[in-house]
Amino acid sequence: MDLDLRKLRYFVAVAERQHFGRAAEALHIAQSVLSRQIMALERELRAQLFVRTRRTISLTPAGEQLLADAGPLLANAEAVRRRVGRAGGSGPLGFTVGFMPGLIVTPAVRVLSEHHPELSVEVLRTSWDDQVQVISDGRVDVGYLRLPVDQRGLTVLPLLAEPRVVVLPADHRLAGRNGVTLADLAGEQLLQNPDAVLLPQDAAALRHGRTWPPVQAIRTVEEKLEYVAAGHGIVVLPLSVATFYTRPDVTHLPVHGLSPSQVALAWDRNRRSRLIEEFAEIAVMLQAAPLKPLAARQATAHS
Repeated sequence: MDLDLRKLRYFVAVAERQHFGRAAEALHIAQSVLSRQIMALERELRAQLFVRTRRTISLTPAGEQLLADAGPLLANAEAVRRRVGRAGGSGPLGFTVGFMPGLIVTPAVRVLSEHHPELSVEVLRTSWDDQVQVISDGRVDVGYLRLPVDQRGLTVLPLLAEPRVVVLPADHRLAGRNGVTLADLAGEQLLQNPDAVLLPQDAAALRHGRTWPPVQAIRTVEEKLEYVAAGHGIVVLPLSVATFYTRPDVTHLPVHGLSPSQVALAWDRNRRSRLIEEFAEIAVMLQAAPLKPLAARQATAHS
């Protein structure tokens, strides 16, 4: 029995919304059709996926397992569709590079383009939320990642490490110092989940025994800097990001003892591509040039 991807998408819609009516509306199908498709999927898998009552539905253990496996499976299917569509199109063969804010990938892209004039090389700016997802679903062929990330299903090639800095309001009590320690920041409101952006030992030091308050979802660098400038808290960023987004109402300082930001190149582990292998070789060769912080690049240009 082959797993029907359409039924799997229907299942994910119901599981995520925990409601057949809302899932049917999102899928633009009748609720009765959706219910029949889910029951057919349960018969095919020989497992009950939902516990249904008059008011609620919830996942069974089998349903929880299917939901955990469905994301990567659907992403891989979408990636295949995108790659085949690009390869079979009438335009030039394409290759897309994802990159996180602050990382400059132009030199590597330029070298690949020079080696393959027939190739259309594009770039896609990513974020903490989707830097891995765009690889899984085929939107990019390779991605420059900021670690840590979930590396399951990826080939990850470490490239370099760069310092992290703390970004403060320009009138902050610590502004003007040559640097700070984690102890200096222990009383500050961090506008990020420390476990998402710091190594465990650094997060523990920054917490300094405190229970961390809930952090509002702030997704982009621009949003983070707006909140910092308004005095709502501080953020920790890689130096290249803080330098790239320079503005007069915030400042950034080195944090002594803080682990550096790790940058890596990654791609789908299951892919076998000569272009990916070639780009990885180029990225390693040029790793110092394209990923320098903007301030270092400017200093070199003016020297």
